[in-house]
Amino acid sequence: MYTSGALILTNDGDFIYKITHPKHEITKTYTVTLKGKVSDEDIQKLKNGVELDDGFITSKANVRKIMEDLENNKTRLEIEIHEGKNREVRRMCEALGKHVLALHRTKIGNISVKNLAIGKWRFLNEKEVAYLIK
Repeated sequence: MYTSGALILTNDGDFIYKITHPKHEITKTYTVTLKGKVSDEDIQKLKNGVELDDGFITSKANVRKIMEDLENNKTRLEIEIHEGKNREVRRMCEALGKHVLALHRTKIGNISVKNLAIGKWRFLNEKEVAYLIK
């Protein structure tokens, strides 16, 4: 509800299992806007895995700083994960004491919403489906 961006809707349980189960390692890429400055140490913690409020330790993530706006006290990161636990990216950032201002899922695997207007949708093509079920 509080995340924008890519969603895949299907009634095929086997297909969604292949996309969502961590063992298949389909990455999900997010841009997250956080209140405040994010240190290199914070980024390293996200890369190595952080302990969430329920004791779960996340897998390693690919993380890079996209933007730091000191004037408006905001930092934007790109975070790539493959687990996809409930609210995982938000909870990862909260584990560092960071408040999430905005979260946008930019890609699922190699499928991007870059050229898709907000509120619009499209069908996956055969090549995209084949990639996801590989």
